[in-house]
Amino acid sequence: MDNNIKKDIPEAQQGDSAENGNVPRSERPPTTLNRWTELLLQLGLGESALRLATNALFLVAVVGVVLIMQGFYKDAPNSRRGESVQAAESQPTFTVELEAEALPAISNAQGIARLAEIHTTIPSRPRLDISTYDVQEGDTVFGISEQYGVTPQTILWGNYNILLDDPHNLTAGQELVILPVNGTYYEWQDGDGLNGVADFFGVDADVIVDYPTNRLSAESIGDYANPNIAPGTKLIVPGGERLFISWSAPLGVTRENPASSYILGDGACEPISGGAIGFGTFVWPAANHYLSGYDWSPQTNHRGIDIAGHEGAGIFAADAGVIVYSGWNNYGYGNVVMIDHGTGFQSMYAHLSSIYVGCGQSVGQGEAIGAFGSTGRSSGAHLHFELMTSIYGKVNPWDFLPPP
Repeated sequence: MDNNIKKDIPEAQQGDSAENGNVPRSERPPTTLNRWTELLLQLGLGESALRLATNALFLVAVVGVVLIMQGFYKDAPNSRRGESVQAAESQPTFTVELEAEALPAISNAQGIARLAEIHTTIPSRPRLDISTYDVQEGDTVFGISEQYGVTPQTILWGNYNILLDDPHNLTAGQELVILPVNGTYYEWQDGDGLNGVADFFGVDADVIVDYPTNRLSAESIGDYANPNIAPGTKLIVPGGERLFISWSAPLGVTRENPASSYILGDGACEPISGGAIGFGTFVWPAANHYLSGYDWSPQTNHRGIDIAGHEGAGIFAADAGVIVYSGWNNYGYGNVVMIDHGTGFQSMYAHLSSIYVGCGQSVGQGEAIGAFGSTGRSSGAHLHFELMTSIYGKVNPWDFLPPP
């Protein structure tokens, strides 16, 4: 009978009966955990307590994992760590090289910014030796002087035998002497005195002696009045200056004394009496009022202006007057016309392709006297125009022509 009843009881109830003396679960006394649980539920803190317990369990788990890992690495063999170090040391090493330009300047509000330099800058030394230059098509005295860092007049003074103090004489194929400093070039003559030569160029004698390229010394030359310098020796005169020699036209070519221009060539005229008198004012001698070539430049002995114009274009008298020179010029200006205006002024027109007037002829202001050309030493058609007086010499045409 008891065995049959026992079979009908579920196993869970059988366990309860066995452990609790067959006392039903509802009749058992509550445990401490159950009492606390019931109390928290009654107070409405059950959910909060559950969260707190969950977080505490998670924290315990994390601490446990950390402790386990520390123990694992602490007990790891030293050989493994040594292998790691060796592996790291065996890795290839790369070196990065930076250009100086890539290095940023390190600035300091209270200091000076500095830039790393990997190259040493060596200052250039001054040029002491004479150079030579082969003139190219289109070169000018100004361009060559700028290229070598000297003044235009230094180019002329160093090459008088070639250029004759006239920048218009520069032509392609010439070989020029380029002095290393601003100054003049002098060929020593028999009987020269060092003090006299130095005074002529406006320098002290020791400037010539001490210049290294001249290879002189006070001991070797002896007496400055009769120095031991061989005739034909070419000397650089640093800072030396001299007056230009002008072959374009003599000053004061007037109707009363036109013979003073005979040195220029066959265009010189005989004395003239009477003739037209100018107004004392000037007009442009060409249709164009701009330049094509050199400007007024006393420092290069160019005492006129080069007015632009095409071959055959008309050239006109800047003021009324009398023709005192009409023909070829032997010193590079080609066909030339000169007019005496009877007011103390004379005007000159050079490089003409054609001449329309002759000696002694009176012309009015603006009258055609010739045509543009490129005769003489000229690199292209243009008009070289000069104004001069018997008293003041050659004057700047810009000061007398109307504004262009």
